[in-house]
Amino acid sequence: MNFRELGLSEDLVRGVEELGFENATPIQEQTVPYLSANDSDLIALAQTGTGKTAAFGLPLLEKIEKNNDRVSGLVICPTRELCLQITKDLENFSKHKKMQGVVAVYGGADIVAQMKRIKKGVDIVVATPGRLVDIIKRKAVDFSEVDVVVLDEADEMLNMGFKEDIDTILSKTPEYKNVWLFSATMPKEVSKIASNYMVDPFEITIGNKNEGSKNVDHIYYCVRERDRYLALKRVIDYYPNIFGLIFCRTRRETQKVADQLMRDGYNSDALHGDMSQAQRDRVMAKFRNRELQILVATDVAARGIDVNDITHVLNYNLPDDVENYTHRSGRTGRAGKSGLSIAIINTSEQYKIKQIEKVIQKEFESKKLPNPKDITEKQLFHRIDEMVTQEVNVEGLAPFLVKIYKEFENYSKEEIIERFVANEVNHLLDYYEKAKDLDADPRSGKGKGKDREERPKRGGKDRKRKSDPDASRFFVNIGKKQKLNPGGLLRVVCNETGLSSADVSNIEILDKFAFFETSKENKDLVLSKLSNSKFDSHDLRVELSEKKKSSSGSSSRSDSRKGKGGDRRKKKATSKDRRRVRRNK
Repeated sequence: MNFRELGLSEDLVRGVEELGFENATPIQEQTVPYLSANDSDLIALAQTGTGKTAAFGLPLLEKIEKNNDRVSGLVICPTRELCLQITKDLENFSKHKKMQGVVAVYGGADIVAQMKRIKKGVDIVVATPGRLVDIIKRKAVDFSEVDVVVLDEADEMLNMGFKEDIDTILSKTPEYKNVWLFSATMPKEVSKIASNYMVDPFEITIGNKNEGSKNVDHIYYCVRERDRYLALKRVIDYYPNIFGLIFCRTRRETQKVADQLMRDGYNSDALHGDMSQAQRDRVMAKFRNRELQILVATDVAARGIDVNDITHVLNYNLPDDVENYTHRSGRTGRAGKSGLSIAIINTSEQYKIKQIEKVIQKEFESKKLPNPKDITEKQLFHRIDEMVTQEVNVEGLAPFLVKIYKEFENYSKEEIIERFVANEVNHLLDYYEKAKDLDADPRSGKGKGKDREERPKRGGKDRKRKSDPDASRFFVNIGKKQKLNPGGLLRVVCNETGLSSADVSNIEILDKFAFFETSKENKDLVLSKLSNSKFDSHDLRVELSEKKKSSSGSSSRSDSRKGKGGDRRKKKATSKDRRRVRRNK
C-alpha cells in the first residue's frame, strides 16, 4: 500500500514522497488510517526499525489545525538521540504543511533556549522525560489543551526509571486527550501505564508480543570470561564486510572495548552517556556516513540510533533485562533485509539465552568460534575482491607505469600474486599462528566450572541491590518530607551528571534525607555536578557518606535495614549521617 492510499492530506504525502518512501510498512498501514479517522487511545507493539515514527507522526501531524496557537501534540521518548531523530522526521514529513513547528526538548542542551523556542509557539513538543519535567516546573510550557500524547519506546522509559516523571507529565495534560503508546515489548509495567492512563485502547500488534524480528538470525558463542575480547575480535575478523553495533552493559566497558578495538586497528568508536552531546553527534554522524565500521554502545545511548543496513549486532554482554535484547537485535534486519545478532557468553550465562529465547520466540544457534584458517580465507578473498573491483585511474598512473613494470620485470605472475597475498594477510597469519582454542562448554556453568566466580551480578530493575563494597555512597539533605522519591532522585542525578540509571543503585529515601550509590570512578563527577542543583524549590547538598564495616569485615550500609517508623531508621544511620540531619533541622 502506498502512502496516498492511507488517506493522508496532499501536503504530508508530498513530504513523505520527497524522502523517497513509496510503500507503507505493516504498522503504518494499520495505524495511520485508524488514528487519522478515529479519536481513540492506541497500543501499538512492533519491533525497532518497522517505521513507528511515521506510524504515529503522520496521523499526529494530520490532526494539527491551521492557525493553531497551542501545543497540540506531545511525544515522550527515552533518549536525546531518539528525541532529535523523531523531531527531524516530523519536520521532514511536514515540510509542506503550514504550522508553527516542532521543538526538541532534551537534557544536555541549553534549557533557556528550549523554553524561548516553546514560548514563540509550537504545535508539537518532542521531549525526554527528565528535561520536560524541569521545564514544566519552571511553568514554561502549557499542556492543558494537548490533544495527543505519544509514549514512544515506553518499555525502555520504564526500564530507565522514568515512571514518576511520566506520571508528573501526564498529570499536566487534560483528561480528554488521546494516548498513543508504542513499544517493542509489553512488560507488566507498560500494561500498568495503559490501564492507568488509557480508555478502551485499540490494540495493534505486528508479529507476536515481545517477538524478535523474523529477518534476524540469533547465534551465540560460549567462551571463558577472560577470553571475551579475543572472541569478539575473532568474530569481527570473520565478517570483513561488517557494519555493526557492539553492545556493552556499562559506559566504562563500552569505552574500554572501543579503545581496545581502535588500538588493534579496527575502524570503531564509542557512544555512551559520559560523552558530551557534541561528541555523540560527531560519532553518530560518522557512523551514519559509514566512516565508522563498528560502533560500541550502551543500551541507553543506542536508543536513538536509526541507521539503515546494519549487518550485525554483537552482544559483548547480554543485557540485564532480557526484554532489552529485543531492542538490540532490532537494529539489524530492517526494511526486509536479513541481519545477524551474535551473543558472546561465558559458561555461567546459558540460562540467559533460555530466557531470551522465551521472549523473542526464536531459538539461538550455538556455534563454535570461526577457526584461524577460515578467518584468514575470508579476509584474503575480501581483499582480492576489493582489488578486482577497484576502479583504476589509468591516466593518473600513466607517469609511473614504466617504472612500476621495471620493478616487477624479474618476477613471474605467480610470484607477484604471492607477494600481494603475503602483504595482505601476513599479519593475520602471524596473529593466528599460535591462536588458542577459545570455545568453552556452556554445560560447565551448571554449578561448576572456571567461570562460576566470574558470573555477572544480576542487576534487574530492583534498585536495592546488594551493596558493592567498592562503590561510593552519597548523602542527600532532603527526603520524603520534601516529596523526594526514587524516580525524582534518579532524574536529578542522571540529568545533572549525565550518568544513566544503570549507574545509580541502592537508592533509599528516608523522612528528611536520602542515600544512593554509584561507582567510585563517578565520585568527583557526582560531587561537582550536584553541588548547586535543585529538586523542585529545594537546594540539594550532596556529600560523600561512610559505609559501616560489619563484624565479618565486609562492607554493609548501616541504614539498609528498615524498621518501623522514621526514628528507627535514623538509628541505623552512621554518626556522621546523624550530625548532618541535626544540621539540617
